[in-house]
Amino acid sequence: MATVAVERTEIASASPETETETETENGGAASMGRSAAGWVYHLGVNSIGHQYCHLRYLLLRGNCLFMYKRDPHQTPAIKPIRKGLITHTLMLQELGCRKLTTGDLYVLGFYNRLDGTKKGEIACANPGELRKWYEAFDQAKHQAEYDLTSATARHRRLNTDDEINLEVRRPRVRRYAQHGLEKLVKIGKGPEMLLRQASKIGNNNVLSANIDDETGDALEAHDWRCVRTINGIRIFEDAANSKSGKGILLKSVGVVNASVDSVFEMVFSLDKRNRYDWDILTGDLELLEAKDGHCDIVYGKYEPKYLSWWNSKIDFVFSRQWFRGQDGNYTILQTPSTHKKKPSKSGYQRKKINPSIWEIRKLTSLDHVAKCLVAQMVEVQPSFWDRWKGSQLEKFEKSIPFSLLCQVACLREYFAANPALMSESPSAIMQPKLLVHSSVNSDAEDQDTNDEFYDAIAIAEDEDSDDDNDDFADADADADKGGKVKLKNVSWAIASLALKRSKASVADIELSGASPPVLIDWSQLNGSLRQAKSEQDSNCWSSPSGDGFMIRGKTYLTDRSKIAGGDPLLKLVAVDWLKAEHRIDAVALNPKCLVQTEAGKKIPFILVVNLQIPASPNYSLVAYYGSERPVNKESLLGRFVEGPDVFRDSRFKLIPSIVEGYWMVKRAVGTKACLLGKAVTCRYLRQDNFLEIDVDIGSSSVARSIISLVLGYITGIVVDLAILIEGKEEKELPEYILGTVRLNRVRLDSAVPL
Repeated sequence: MATVAVERTEIASASPETETETETENGGAASMGRSAAGWVYHLGVNSIGHQYCHLRYLLLRGNCLFMYKRDPHQTPAIKPIRKGLITHTLMLQELGCRKLTTGDLYVLGFYNRLDGTKKGEIACANPGELRKWYEAFDQAKHQAEYDLTSATARHRRLNTDDEINLEVRRPRVRRYAQHGLEKLVKIGKGPEMLLRQASKIGNNNVLSANIDDETGDALEAHDWRCVRTINGIRIFEDAANSKSGKGILLKSVGVVNASVDSVFEMVFSLDKRNRYDWDILTGDLELLEAKDGHCDIVYGKYEPKYLSWWNSKIDFVFSRQWFRGQDGNYTILQTPSTHKKKPSKSGYQRKKINPSIWEIRKLTSLDHVAKCLVAQMVEVQPSFWDRWKGSQLEKFEKSIPFSLLCQVACLREYFAANPALMSESPSAIMQPKLLVHSSVNSDAEDQDTNDEFYDAIAIAEDEDSDDDNDDFADADADADKGGKVKLKNVSWAIASLALKRSKASVADIELSGASPPVLIDWSQLNGSLRQAKSEQDSNCWSSPSGDGFMIRGKTYLTDRSKIAGGDPLLKLVAVDWLKAEHRIDAVALNPKCLVQTEAGKKIPFILVVNLQIPASPNYSLVAYYGSERPVNKESLLGRFVEGPDVFRDSRFKLIPSIVEGYWMVKRAVGTKACLLGKAVTCRYLRQDNFLEIDVDIGSSSVARSIISLVLGYITGIVVDLAILIEGKEEKELPEYILGTVRLNRVRLDSAVPL
């Protein structure tokens, strides 16, 4: 699949026949830990360039992978056509929805971050199955990382001659994509029935129900007010935005008794038969263009005979972008658009659908019943809303925005009337046994598999912010009469402040105290992007406090509490805004770089963070963080600087926060902490007095989609970024902010060629 390196002795010992016996002896738990099995589509291109789409049975035990043409449990004598070990160099990316002759398939791509020629793709019929396989491969990768760092596995050598590559071109040529899978595989009742069977992923182990307290992770300025309740669905108005004179945000929120994957499929599907059952407005849709797996353009129309408040036939064109977070939650952005295939035509009145966002978030319950919280946010014009929200509010119920907001209620009733659609048991994703029975503080182990908290907070009381996480959790923060935030859990806030680590104590631990600080004239160090002179300045950078970010507190391992970040450990020295025809790597080695200047060579330690932005041309945002003292090699920062890439990938974390900008961009970017080594490819360069981290945003299709949206609004955006090293052991807590940077309305044309 990407790099699945084969080690003959281990593969032989982990064969399905051997493990079946072990599984029985241990009461269903495989000897190598977590297991996964099920039918998938294997996509690729053959030797003469034709696309093929094979139905294959995958079996994953621990970090050993087997691929079969038949189910090995039903045909014990069958041999795998491919087998191998998942290694730590495996990179995963969800490629979104792809339309083939067999229907819409959700594709998962694999590649080796050290060898781009080794790659492959599998696909599933629905996003839920794909999510399970993603989690299974991610856990197998963790197993490989643990094996690589453990003392018992350091002597092992992978046989690179036996690496498996799912992109290998076969001599036999069949046009599977053209003739369809029904002519390819004749097993039982056909491949359609096989793919309806849920993949067996960790079914032998059941996770105990856990109600996570998501309040307190982000204290954001917002003023959502419930203005109407219809059929159990709450409709909110963002009163803060209404005062700004810009577009008014309305949202409807409701609980749907179905899984997030089922709700997403229903919202995203273009099948008219299903949409007619619940969608009164956008039920008649047609795909015009699929830009990529995460973005498309659709055309829709509706008849006045069904919606009597219109006097003519209406049609519209809009684009859709969707993302799925590592926590399994979905976001769908819908914006008005145009397309050459569908110009305005006679007999129809072309309308612009209001910009809107679907947010589908999983809810956990003690009875293991699939539930999710569905919210739809719609932007309306202030003049429109002011006209109807008063005495004429009843006329608002005959408007397009109201029809959009009612879609949440329609979804809830649709799933309630179709119990078969919501009878999905929650998937149990377990850690491999080797990791579970090892120390809970292992460097390679990710204790917080769903570390998708809202980690960036807004501290200005009158700031326009519509990133509302509290409404999703029934709002655990209220405003008192003085306008200050009043926390219900006051003891949590007091404890967080008491446990906050000061900048001086962090510096004493992370930086070497053996040598005195080096006196540095920071004014001699400059980048291509200038420093801000005021908050209203544009096309510049500044260094905000870390108090706007929530990080892990001292007791995080026991109670998941988070604290304000405080002042950064490293000083933001300069920022470069560069462009080139190709991706810019190893910026620090360029003779013109700040690191190579005489003043730069005198700095004891420089951390260079190079965010590589895919576009035409390619851009690089390079932030330089300096320290007046060398790094303590025994500290967490020292282990990160001098450690292996596996350790760095598992610890380097970034928290974004859109301070000012268009509300749809805010919702798309979010304020969730992200382990960059998991999401995208990171390359590290350690030389002399610096460590450079090249973050290849283009290595992830989801990241590319989000960054393309951000670039479209970049001149009107103020964004804060914080970087830190994730703390996983008690001695590494509380966490601290390594560095921050604020980018004020950066212009693309100001980038300097390199």
